[in-house]
This record gives sequence, C-alpha cells and structure tokens, in this order.
Amino acid sequence: MKSLAVFGTGSDVGKTTIVMALCRIFSDQGIKVAPFKAQNVSNNSAVTQEDREISRAQCLQADAARIAPSYLFNPVLMKSHGDSTVQIIVNGLVHKKLTVSAYYEQIDHLKLQVQQAFSRLQQDYDLVIAEGSGSPVELNLLDKDLSNSFIATTFNTKNVLVADIERGGVFASIYGTMALMDPVMRSNLIGVVINKFRGDRSFFEEGEKIINERFGLPVLGVLPFQVLNIDMEDSQSLKNYQQRQDNIKIHIAVIAYPGLSNYNDLDVLMADPEIFVELIFTYRNLIHFDMVLLPGSKTVISDMQWLKQQGLFEELQKFNKPIFGICGGYQMFCLSLHDPDAIEHNISIIEPGLEFIDDIVLYQSPKIIQSGNYQLFSYAAIKGYEIHYGQMGKYPLFFQRSHYAGTHVHGVFDDDVFRGDYFKAINSSYLGFNYAEYKEQQIQSFTDMVADNLDTVAILQALQVD
Repeated sequence: MKSLAVFGTGSDVGKTTIVMALCRIFSDQGIKVAPFKAQNVSNNSAVTQEDREISRAQCLQADAARIAPSYLFNPVLMKSHGDSTVQIIVNGLVHKKLTVSAYYEQIDHLKLQVQQAFSRLQQDYDLVIAEGSGSPVELNLLDKDLSNSFIATTFNTKNVLVADIERGGVFASIYGTMALMDPVMRSNLIGVVINKFRGDRSFFEEGEKIINERFGLPVLGVLPFQVLNIDMEDSQSLKNYQQRQDNIKIHIAVIAYPGLSNYNDLDVLMADPEIFVELIFTYRNLIHFDMVLLPGSKTVISDMQWLKQQGLFEELQKFNKPIFGICGGYQMFCLSLHDPDAIEHNISIIEPGLEFIDDIVLYQSPKIIQSGNYQLFSYAAIKGYEIHYGQMGKYPLFFQRSHYAGTHVHGVFDDDVFRGDYFKAINSSYLGFNYAEYKEQQIQSFTDMVADNLDTVAILQALQVD
C-alpha cells in the first residue's frame, strides 16, 4: 500500500485534524496506520513511550490511530526560543539551539533523519499518513523543505490537498497550488478536500463542478466547519477555543505569557462546563478570579521578566486565593532562577522569583524528558509527563502549602480525582466530569463528521494502485 500525504493550500487549513480523522477511520478498518510529520514548529509537545519529545499534534493523531506515540512520528521539532533562535529536537532529543539561518545549514542532516524515520514506519505499519506543513509551494524554500515536496518526491506518496473555504479565495488557492506543485507531487494528487464549510452544501455544487471540470481535480469531500476542542497546537488555537458555559462555578485566570507552552494542560479546564478560563495577555487586576494558573513556559526567565514589566508580578504576590503552577509556572514560585550556562535564557543570569517556595531553580543539562505515574500531593498515581531543564533541590516534583500548589508534571488536571478534589476545595458545589470520555468523544465526533463527508473509499483505492 502506498503512503498518503495530506498537504494544504496554506497554514491552518485543517491538515492536522483531517490526518487525525483518517488515522481513526483507517485504523477502525483493521489497517495498521501511523501518523507522521517530518518537521513541526510548536512549543506544545508531549512525551512518547520512549521518553522522547514530539509535537502534541502527532500525539493526538496517534491516539486516534489507537497506538502509542513514538518519536518516529515527528523526527524534527522546532521550539521557538523567543530571541530569534529555535531549539531543535531531533528524534525526540535536544539537538541544538540555533538561529534560523544556522538551522537551514543543518538541512541535509535533518533530511537523513526524516528519511530514516519514515522508512522505519513504512516497515512497521501498513499505512503511513504524512501531514504537510504550511503550503507545499513556497518556491523560495523548496530546497529546504522537509514536510512537503521532500516527502512527496522521496517516497512517491499519494497526495490529498486541503483547502480552507472559510478564509475565502478557495478557487485561487487550489488552482495556484496545483499550478506551482512539484510535478511528482501533482501526478500523485488524488483530489482536494474543501474544509470548514458553513451553511447549505448544495450552494457549493457549482463550485465542485468547476474544480472537477476546469481544474481536472476530483473533490473528495466538503467538510462542514466543526471545532475540535482538544490538543490545541498553538496559541492561536487557544484564542479560537469554544468554552462550554453551562454552569460556571469557578473563574480561572491563566497567565498567557509570551513563552506559553504545553497548552494541553488547559484543554481539560476549557472543556469543563463548570469552569471558565480567561487568558491574561497583559496587566489585569486579578482580585475577581477564584484561582490563578501559571502554565508551562518555554522561556521561563524571559516570562518572569515579562510578569514584572506588565505589573502582574505584584498582582500575583498579593493574590490570596489559590495559585497553581505547572512546570515553568511552578519554577516561577521559587526564590530565584539560576541559569549560569545560558541554557534557558539568552545570557547567563540569576532572576528573582515570586518567593512562594523556599527553593531555587538551576537550569542544567540534560533536559528531563519522562512520563509515567507520579505520586503527587496525597495521590498514589497520577499519569503525566515532564519536559524541563530547570531542577529544584528541595521540591523537585511538587509543592503545596497555604494557597500555593504546583508541580513539574504536565497532565495533572487530566486526572479526574485530583481535579475534583482540588476544585471542590475552591467551590464545594463543583461536580467534575470524565475527561477521558470527553476527549474520546471529541475525536470520534470529528471523525464521524469526516467519514460522512469524505470519500475515503476513493482514497483507499488510490493507495492500492501503483
């Protein structure tokens, strides 16, 4: 069976969620399927079964395929460092911190890693579904490409093009992308998917005819607009999140500093009908909130400095209701943050912290990347994962005293028991919900929508033809 690649006419057209749905659809047909993205750019990462680091998007796709996530699914991950540099994760491990121009000097080495990962997956799985990145026809970057033309030409994939009708210009985006496509990619193009359609599909029947007849490209489906409220890939997804507001009992202020990372810790809170999450992007008086959450940060020291510049540092120090910190947010609780080797920051520095915890943070290699069941607070086993350089001498895993609590472990609020107890202490009428069931329902509901509106039979038939 041929491998499949899902490309887009641009960024944010819905490639990630469509790959997720296809993974579930084909997996449920008894096909052993694996997701793949050669290179991702995201500060929202997860830990795999091998205790390595990949994008959350590929982890979500693996969940949909009902398989454990692997570093092979995302061999190159770029994490923005906020100072015109990026941290390069290769095969799930930290490779180098580089400027973008220096990154491109590594491209031949990275292509080899991508090629090896994809080949391994082809050996181990019946079907590999590769997600493209942005547009596949950025002509000035084709020689530096990892996720689009490189995959299409190296592995002769069958290809599907996704176009976002909501943003307008759908015909021009399809026609222009086809016209500029690499000849090999174009010759293997199965058809196009029109995504994020609102309203009566019958109004687009003439549009489908135009694409079929004038462009010579089959329309594989027209997918109605449907939000997927889990595993947000970037900060823009956070802004677009649709919160349920059935019976709000607790208002949470989430400090959205510039280096905000691992936003998946917010998924469960934003999905909870009893909780309303407000993202704080600039100074706000916090007195009216029931709780403040300091989430993960890719640039903890810079974000601590940002808190002080915004006036939020003082707001946090005088806030006398529950404050919870996760990973980088937890480290901000300490007396000071020490980075002698400029691992976390752009220069060697000691930055004073919030002083909630009598401890210091020391940034040093190697990076801690691990997952498992953790004994946190008074709970025997909370499933989660760690991704951090910063280490604390007295409270390396968690802390709780007075109205302060925090942990290095991501995913703590996904645990229904812990979440229920924590929020009942804030509001005794809080009931809680089953987050695992909610997450599965979100995946399946989106998959059902895709299955009802996409010609997956035609795609599968194309994959079986040389």
